[in-house]
Amino acid sequence: MSGRTIKLVVVGAMVGAMSAGTLLAETHKEFHFNVGTKAGVSVNNPYGSISVKPSAGNTVTINAVLYSDKVEVDSSQTGNRVEIQSHLLPGATAESGRVDYEVLVPADASLTLHSNTGSLHAEKLHGDVTLEGAASTVDIRDITSAHVHVKTLNGPVTLTNVQDGHVEVDSLSGEVTLIRVTGPLVQVISTSGGINYTGDFGDSGEYRLTSHSGNIEATVPDSTSADVTASSVRGEVHDDIPLQPKTHTSFIVRQGSAFVGTMGRAAVSSTVVLRSFSGKIHLRKRTAK
Repeated sequence: MSGRTIKLVVVGAMVGAMSAGTLLAETHKEFHFNVGTKAGVSVNNPYGSISVKPSAGNTVTINAVLYSDKVEVDSSQTGNRVEIQSHLLPGATAESGRVDYEVLVPADASLTLHSNTGSLHAEKLHGDVTLEGAASTVDIRDITSAHVHVKTLNGPVTLTNVQDGHVEVDSLSGEVTLIRVTGPLVQVISTSGGINYTGDFGDSGEYRLTSHSGNIEATVPDSTSADVTASSVRGEVHDDIPLQPKTHTSFIVRQGSAFVGTMGRAAVSSTVVLRSFSGKIHLRKRTAK
């Protein structure tokens, strides 16, 4: 190969690299909206993450990182509602259409977040939270006195320190982990994903954990007070905690496939129902560290 040919190849490679770099160059954009109490904030992002934390005042701040010129951010405000939408342009892919959002909202704002592939995160809020995703990783923590609704296909879901909440999680195959989650209603429905609960089931709530083929495990301390019903049609059912038996049940209790009983002696207790078709169910006692 001649010296001239080598130079042409190198220059061509450099031009190609520069073109690719221009196409996928990051762009940062910031939006600010003044809102009143209990504002509504919606973020729809097909590709990329969304992270939401509380702001200091009545302002919604959106920080967006766009990964190419194949996507735009559309923003609008109608009254007390703010809507953010990632607008994919022709030729956009999961990589070139990616936008990562960091959002600050008043703590009492209601959220609706959607992403197909990116992670979804919300923390330290007391407004209603609705998160929807396909393969998204969902992480919700430090939420109080709010409705929390999560819908995913196969992304893992983790709720930590959600207190006095109305919680509903619907997952196709993702693992669902609940840590210190209490409230009037805590319901998890999964087709094949496992469900893991660690906490005390609160004082007087209703807890329903259901998986068709996934395993269900609940780990609770001695202080827990609850009426517990657990059953699996084809899976095994184990309980490591002595339960006070009940004489009247809605089904026949068979050792190894179902148990019914009461934990604790408090006047007010929670109702706990653990159900699976073919998965295993295990009620464990939390050991002191």
